Amino acid sequence: MTRDWPAVLTWRSHTATQMESARVQLVRNRIKAHGRIVTAATPDRPAFSASYDLVTDDSGATKRLSINITLPERERQISIARDEENMWLVTDHEGNSRHAYGGAVDVDMALSPFFNALPIRRLGLHQRSESVTLPVVYVYLPELTVTAATISYRSSGPGAGIEVHSPVAETTIVVDDDGFILDYPGLAERI
Repeated sequence: MTRDWPAVLTWRSHTATQMESARVQLVRNRIKAHGRIVTAATPDRPAFSASYDLVTDDSGATKRLSINITLPERERQISIARDEENMWLVTDHEGNSRHAYGGAVDVDMALSPFFNALPIRRLGLHQRSESVTLPVVYVYLPELTVTAATISYRSSGPGAGIEVHSPVAETTIVVDDDGFILDYPGLAERI
C-alpha cells in the first residue's frame, strides 16, 4: 500500500543509539527531502547530529545534497551538486572540487537508511527482479569524507528483500511499496 505524500519517515537503530527522520516530498520520481540523523557516542565514533537537504531531478537522480554536521568540538557543512555534464561540485571547509565519481548519479550516506531508496526507486528495483552494480558518491559520517564507491543491489521482485553490497554492509533490506526502506538489518528499522 502506498502512502500519501509528503510524509515524515523515521528510523530507529537496532542498537537504540541512533535515529533518523526525514520529511519526504514526492512528485512521481522527483524527491525533495529534509532529514536529520542523531546518534549517541559509541566506541567507534563521537556523538553527532547531521541534518541534510536533498533534491533529485525528474528521474530520481541526485541533483543536490547539503549536509550540516554538529560534533561536540565543531560544526561543519558540505554541499554536493551534480551539473549538466554529470560532474559533481563538492564545496566544504577546504574549498571547491569537481569530480566525475565514476559517472555516479546517486549519493549514499553512511549510517542512513533513507539514501538507499534513491537508486532503488530510480531503477524500480522494488517493483521487479533485477541485479545492478552502480557507482555512487559516498559520504562518510561524521567525517564528511566524500569518495567514489560501488554498491550492488539484487532484487527478486515485489515484496521480496533486496540484497545490498556497499562499502559498509552486506545485507538484505526490506522496502515498502514506494521503495523506501522498512528494515536495514544492522542499521535501522522504520517506526
